Amino acid sequence: MKVKMILPALTEATSPFFRPIKYSLFPPLGLATLAGYLRDEDEVDLQHEHVEKLNLNDEPDLVVIQVYISAANRAYALADHYRKKGAHVALGGLHVTSLPEEAAQHADTIFLGPGEDTWPAFLADFRSGRPGKIYTSTVRSLIGAPKARRDLIKRSLYLVPNSLVVSRGCPHKCDFCYISSFYAGGKSFYTQAVDEALAEIDRLPGRHLYFLDDHLFGNPRFASALFDGMQGMGRLWQAAGTVKTVLQPDLLEKAVACGLRSLFVGFETLNSANLRDQNKGHNLNRDYGVAIRRLHDLGVMVNGSFVYGMDEDDASVFSHTVEWAVSQGIETATFHVLTPYPGTPLYSRLQAQGRLLHGNWDLYDTRHAVFAPARMSPGALEEGRRKSYEQFYRWNSILSGAATHADWNGRLRHIAYAGGWKKLEFLWSLIIRAKRVVGMRPVLEAVLSGLGNASSDTKRHRGTQPGLPLGSRQTAHGLPSSTTA
Repeated sequence: MKVKMILPALTEATSPFFRPIKYSLFPPLGLATLAGYLRDEDEVDLQHEHVEKLNLNDEPDLVVIQVYISAANRAYALADHYRKKGAHVALGGLHVTSLPEEAAQHADTIFLGPGEDTWPAFLADFRSGRPGKIYTSTVRSLIGAPKARRDLIKRSLYLVPNSLVVSRGCPHKCDFCYISSFYAGGKSFYTQAVDEALAEIDRLPGRHLYFLDDHLFGNPRFASALFDGMQGMGRLWQAAGTVKTVLQPDLLEKAVACGLRSLFVGFETLNSANLRDQNKGHNLNRDYGVAIRRLHDLGVMVNGSFVYGMDEDDASVFSHTVEWAVSQGIETATFHVLTPYPGTPLYSRLQAQGRLLHGNWDLYDTRHAVFAPARMSPGALEEGRRKSYEQFYRWNSILSGAATHADWNGRLRHIAYAGGWKKLEFLWSLIIRAKRVVGMRPVLEAVLSGLGNASSDTKRHRGTQPGLPLGSRQTAHGLPSSTTA
């Protein structure tokens, strides 16, 4: 049969004027994972609209669309288009699980929760001519799951094409996070077998890996065994973790020894009352400064995540947060407007309080205020977030952050990474449009490795990176869904 798989794009990612590099960082794996369950004789077309223009003139038998909240309207339009053409349309992902009745209006079949058990069951039903309307996940296991169809991924369109996911979900249940609601009704965190994860890593070409796991360190025993197995592979990689795991003895050292060079850390807020309100207890009573110094002392760069608009936040939160982040030498930071996703405790609480402003899913993108904050106006919240980016990525802030590092290598790496990331956005847009983004990977690897320390490693591994010209990271799997905004 002919199968079309689509990951729709956010509006920003299809702008004719500007293409942010974040949408070309790495390939999401949710749909490629589902494709692994198809037969060899099935004809499969996987399209990621963030990096390519969709072909809508085809005639597939089955269309599978992964739905994120801020691309939901686009997903529904695509679903309606293909249903009119006679295709069977299946929708899944975070937004479908949160609002199944809404999604069902645009689909022949919907999937609730992760798809390791429901997707194979649907395929069997579909091939026998009796597909169901709703499939709900109840069994959570990665044992025996087929390999993702990486042959369907257009590697040349991504800065780091070696993305992978070795676990599902997260052991924590923060009130504002989609993940816990997506995994309701079963295990909220589970992993591959260590040997299977290592075998997948060993199959990947090149040197650079990007773990899309929501919390790679979520099971310390699994993570420790994984890092032990990665010793000697010569990999360089990035991932996401928590303050708690950064402070845990030995585990971080193992990660660094096998190639960790950049970590996304959810600090979210500097206010303890906010942490308690959002049920983010694993950050309470943790010394953020000690965690950052620990990462920097081991040569790991920090991408800090911060969320504005919690009930204890007033207009002072923006400058206070940015000044703290700069003083800690955080290399890069993301600033978000608190967003109440349907299905989360935060959404239910704000809905009960009458504080939700609308249900325009296009604006549920962490850039717009879609609820009434407690201590400022929605406009002030949006403007404060915008100015935070402006303030954090000014040259004087970048230089001040770089000056906190103990050695010149750390200072130069800070300047190269922070400056190259935000100060050259227009250049990144041109590179993306010219489909040359993969050629910048050696530069990224050199910065991650520590500039002057990287030359010998880069030369040693270039031979395994086909197609590279010399010298030139919101994931859950549902229907499986993948990554993060």
